[in-house]
Amino acid sequence: MKKLEYISTRDENKKVTASKAIVSGLSDDGGLFIPESFENIKFNLDELYSLPYRELTKSILKPFLDDFSEEQISLSVDEAYKDKFDIEELVNIIPINNSYLLELWHGPTSAFKDMALTLLPHLLTASSKNINENNEIVILTATSGDTGKAALEGFKDVDNTKIIVFYPKDGVSYAQEKQMVTTEGSNTSVISVVGNFDDTQNAVKEIFNDQEFNNYLFENGFKLSSANSINIGRLLPQIVYYYYSYFNLVNNGVIKLGEPVNFVVPSGNFGDILAGYYAKLTGLPVNKLVCASNKNNILTDFFTTGEYNIDREFFKTTSPSMDILISSNLERLLYDKLKDSKAVEALMKDLKENNFFKLNPELFKEFLAEYATEDEVFNKIKEVYKSNNVLIDPHTSVGVVVKDKLEKELGEIPTIILSTANPYKFPKTVYESITGNESSENELDLQEKLEAITGIKRPEPLKDLKNKKVNHSKNVTKEDMKNSIAEILIEEK
Repeated sequence: MKKLEYISTRDENKKVTASKAIVSGLSDDGGLFIPESFENIKFNLDELYSLPYRELTKSILKPFLDDFSEEQISLSVDEAYKDKFDIEELVNIIPINNSYLLELWHGPTSAFKDMALTLLPHLLTASSKNINENNEIVILTATSGDTGKAALEGFKDVDNTKIIVFYPKDGVSYAQEKQMVTTEGSNTSVISVVGNFDDTQNAVKEIFNDQEFNNYLFENGFKLSSANSINIGRLLPQIVYYYYSYFNLVNNGVIKLGEPVNFVVPSGNFGDILAGYYAKLTGLPVNKLVCASNKNNILTDFFTTGEYNIDREFFKTTSPSMDILISSNLERLLYDKLKDSKAVEALMKDLKENNFFKLNPELFKEFLAEYATEDEVFNKIKEVYKSNNVLIDPHTSVGVVVKDKLEKELGEIPTIILSTANPYKFPKTVYESITGNESSENELDLQEKLEAITGIKRPEPLKDLKNKKVNHSKNVTKEDMKNSIAEILIEEK
């Protein structure tokens, strides 16, 4: 069988192995790496439905990583998921409001990003060996909240790597920021940026595309890579929990093997829901993928009208990880629908130069899209707690609101809502919602009060944040980000 190659969304003639794609992170033409074809990646549900999470992960990764040995994949998965999650099967699925909540936040940083970012360092280490990459790998990442800490924990003290995380100074929650700036590890750097996440993410992309700067780093022994979902090695492990949650419904008698389900996904950068789309392409019986947005509802507008227009007001919301106007992973979906890298490149050029592009919304029939207002998010947290004795964070609340709004379109088919973060990462919003009382208290104090009121325990990683030492305090403008990287890597060398 022909080896699977990865191509750039902006040049299908640029073909690399899985290992090369993972180490590179982003193609040097600015495109994102995607499998050249999904034709030979079709999973037999009968062979997978009874597998525990770790074994399912190995089976799903195998055809995507066909330049890895089985031993490399097996060791990577076993090491990544060993003793880092607070439940044996890594995720939890619970019934809620005539649907099912897929809890993806049982890992070391209490966010869904742990599902992939505990594994990515091991995949990257194996990839480097596979392609004989001798330079030190530098993970360069922009975060809207959860990716940063999950990446820092995954790559902390990993041999032959450094990690530099940039985040928008006023664009993450207090708990998210505290998690990042208290990170230890000899190879970690955390820097806040003046501006919003789009400013931060665009600056990081420009650094990846700056060939002169990359050559300068390479000559000094460093190779840039990414832990964002622009890295295909970050995206592939996320496919697994779509299969696992589907099989959970099968094994609990909710559906029969082969019957369809819906997935509702709180979406910002479009990586998480794209993993669901890839699951569908590889054989998972998905009826609709629901793109759930907050007040920054650019994706809702895109899927309903075909217009992607970033010339609009940007809102800071209670679900900051979704406060994004430029959804990077949408580019991968565009290529899959158009199968034309020049057309994708032209769309990305239009977006950069004119803040706008338009396509026929009929191209995206697998998707539904809707958004939640701030009041709806706030009220739904209280409603879910009162009716189910379950706490949900604001991002998950967006998903529940949207699911309820689209009840008619989703019909009688079972629906799984992805719960992306533990509610204790956003204690102010959750506390004020369920009590009806405004509070000016420190968010870490509110975690304790919330636990006392509800009897629902905080995750261990969040308990000791209050007394942790701040190890990172640098703040820069987006124009200074490149200089700060050079200072960390070369002037400190």
